[in-house]
Amino acid sequence: MPPRRKRGRETEADAAKLVKRKRDPDSDVLDSPSRSPSSQVKHVALLRGINVGTAKQVPMAKLTLCFEQLGYHNVKTVLRSGNVVFEGNATLAPDAAACVEAAVKEATGVQSNVLLINGARFTAIADANPLLDVATDGSKSFVSFVDGDIPRDLEVPDPSDLAPEVLHVGEDAIYQWMPAGFLKTAVPKSFWKQFDSPVTARNWNTVNKILALLQ
Repeated sequence: MPPRRKRGRETEADAAKLVKRKRDPDSDVLDSPSRSPSSQVKHVALLRGINVGTAKQVPMAKLTLCFEQLGYHNVKTVLRSGNVVFEGNATLAPDAAACVEAAVKEATGVQSNVLLINGARFTAIADANPLLDVATDGSKSFVSFVDGDIPRDLEVPDPSDLAPEVLHVGEDAIYQWMPAGFLKTAVPKSFWKQFDSPVTARNWNTVNKILALLQ
């Protein structure tokens, strides 16, 4: 998995304020998740590095509740690797990811980077995967989602140094086929250190499960 990238963090007091701001002052839950305004659209949240082994355990029921308490609707989790599909305004608030991070930390004690991706954009990123004809095993084919823009001057490893592994830099994501498995990737860690924003990867099987909930 790409190395964790640091970014600015709020204090615990600031985190609590972010969570409180999103809640109704008279209730811990803004709306019942069954009441979803017709103007709302689907989004995807990708949490980085949770439920890996015994570290950073986040129960899915608590994760769901965090999103509901922030006022989101029809919240559904996918597997236990930190994938959430939910409904919210077409344009989320600039601090929406920070609010989710704060809510998760408040509820579970776990600090995790959160990437929020509009459902249509997530689908477009998946549709742009150029490695589908090469990747024959969804568990060894990965899409790395970037929180921000991909560096224009990104230095990409020589394909001959990676073969039979394949790496493709797309407009909005990094696509990989790793026939030897994720843990034996030939892509050096220095490649991922070029990104200023957090990057999180999902295998193709997981991407398809998320796509199914976006339909």
